[in-house]
Amino acid sequence: MAEHYYLGWDVGGWNCARNRNSRDALVILNSKNQIVGTPWRGNLSPTINSANSQVDFITSLFSLCKTEYTGGHITLAIDTPLGFSEHFYDLLTGKFVDCDTANALNPYLFRYTERFLAEWGYTPLSPIKDMIGSQATKGMHTLAKFVPDIKQAGVWKSDNITAIEAYPSPCAQSAIIEKLQKSAGLEWSINEIGEEQLVDHRLPTQDHIDAFTCALVAKLFVEQAEMLRFPNELAPLREGWIFLPTDCFNEKNRKDHFLISEELQG
Repeated sequence: MAEHYYLGWDVGGWNCARNRNSRDALVILNSKNQIVGTPWRGNLSPTINSANSQVDFITSLFSLCKTEYTGGHITLAIDTPLGFSEHFYDLLTGKFVDCDTANALNPYLFRYTERFLAEWGYTPLSPIKDMIGSQATKGMHTLAKFVPDIKQAGVWKSDNITAIEAYPSPCAQSAIIEKLQKSAGLEWSINEIGEEQLVDHRLPTQDHIDAFTCALVAKLFVEQAEMLRFPNELAPLREGWIFLPTDCFNEKNRKDHFLISEELQG
């Protein structure tokens, strides 16, 4: 049976070679939850632009990670918004909606999935207001070029790639992700306040760690889909969806978030 690979991509801007603090990062895992090759960090834009086919693209990604692609399916989890809100699309054609809402619920600035997460206390970035439009268009361009078919809200699948969107920050609170991290055979240490900290030399920057987290979300999507929160019927097809572990959705955190919001508003 052909190997199934889980690839995490933390996305940098189109010209991120100029930004030493935030660049593209790639981590590849195999079905045994082992890192394949060497995690990579740099500017992926030349690779995206030069690849003429999906196979070219996959082969180049593996080559960057100092390993060889010999076949198999790739589940790719991408850390950047992979769409804009339906209301923003409509606004471009002159249709408007009521925007008398809290900032995190603004229907032009935030997609349905982001507004949904805001109700649980998370604050995803907006590609319109938070200066991550470069990253968002880079991710969307890559899907349009290599994985154009939308299978359901938040899921693109064409030939050898299935692609989804991940969001590493809330995953730091997930016991589901922590268990997968611990099973990957990485190096850990105890920091000055007595907490375990990932210090593996293969993941030297936060970009690498975020890409690794994305790869774990990709693995959950394939092997333990019930551990992820899937979109409901209200999620617009072309907006995409942020896949997070189910234990990121804690009712206590949700109540605390609303209490804090009420205090700030009043």
